[in-house]
Amino acid sequence: MLRKNKMLFGAALFLAGLFVTGCGKEANDGKTVIELLHYKPEAVGYFEEVEKKFNETHDTIELKISSPNDAMTVLKTRLIREDNPDIIGIGGDYNYSNFIDAGILMDVSDFDGLDNIKQNYLEINENLEFVPTDGIYGVPYMANAAGILYNRDMFLEYGWQIPETWDELISLCEEIKAAGKLPFYMGYKDTWTCLSPWNSAASSLADSTVCKDVNRGLTTFSEQYRVVAEQMKTLLKYGPKDFAAYSYNDACTAFARGESAMFMIGSYAVPQIKSVNPDINIDSFVYPAASEKGENYLTSGIDLQFCIMEDCENKEAAYEVLRFLLEDENVQAYMDNQNAVPCKKGDFTLVSMLDGMKEYIKEGKVMDFQDHFYPAEMAAEALIQTYLLDGDTDKFLKRFDAEWARYNRDLIKKVQKYEAEHREGEGQ
Repeated sequence: MLRKNKMLFGAALFLAGLFVTGCGKEANDGKTVIELLHYKPEAVGYFEEVEKKFNETHDTIELKISSPNDAMTVLKTRLIREDNPDIIGIGGDYNYSNFIDAGILMDVSDFDGLDNIKQNYLEINENLEFVPTDGIYGVPYMANAAGILYNRDMFLEYGWQIPETWDELISLCEEIKAAGKLPFYMGYKDTWTCLSPWNSAASSLADSTVCKDVNRGLTTFSEQYRVVAEQMKTLLKYGPKDFAAYSYNDACTAFARGESAMFMIGSYAVPQIKSVNPDINIDSFVYPAASEKGENYLTSGIDLQFCIMEDCENKEAAYEVLRFLLEDENVQAYMDNQNAVPCKKGDFTLVSMLDGMKEYIKEGKVMDFQDHFYPAEMAAEALIQTYLLDGDTDKFLKRFDAEWARYNRDLIKKVQKYEAEHREGEGQ
């Protein structure tokens, strides 16, 4: 049966005829073949082990896992060629939103494993929808956490306390400077690193639905992001003099060598830091952007989730693969391998570098990364870097609003049309 969908990938809009293709094909030995394509090449060792274990324990299903380096490009090319995998492993971001909008993902509301997924991550996924869509289209698997990494031994040596509010963070930075140490190293030469503190501040200072509300015409980024921008600028006083002269690699190396007490980055940076100094004792804490501790949220988004393609012919076999991936043993193995946070409920052991975030993770007090809503073509990270170099907050916020409107023009029209239709439907 022929299905035609319009797919928006970044700024490009193209038509892809999607057929019910060879998903769930039978192998020569009569087994049903399920192909999973994921975008985490750094976890290829884990997935190779999962594939082996699954195939050794299942007689009627053969699992084939693809781990390409540029998975999203490969996936989009395969969609055009009508050569879809059965399951895709992707992040909870703008691409996921596009796939829902294109109608190429299966509604998995009847998957029994959803009962074991933490509600806050299901809500994060739902919030990513451009317009409200009935159904559930992704099974959250792993989340990440971003805030502030710190040198635990250095903090113990000087008796520094973990800050829980913005004022306490600034006081801590002053204490560190007074001790002759650098509070932060920043890798802002690589523009993407600007997004880590930006996301962390925005999680506590801006509404979680700010991007959707801007599309609905209910607010502006100038209103929502002013304090976020001002905090970013303030923290420059506590980093290297030429903050844009150092790359991500430079910052990881400097922090590993004890040249700064803290580093505003996600837990994903720890393996690289430890490659320079395996003995460094790292912990982390939530970026304390708010004036009251209770108003702070951990920045945590869906780093990996599994979605079944709409044209997969053997849903039950695909569900069996998902059940296997969600077995506690496999969840813990991925966590250990990738320093990840589980989206599944249960008594799992977090890596020690997340000790300072356990309270927020346990309570589910998390907010998604704001940049998961930003289209890549907008290059928000470059806008932020330019602002930090320039320092003009009003100009930056005005430009952010303008660039958002430019790169989301079609989406904004769609959202506002949806809003108008539903107001009419409700008799308003």
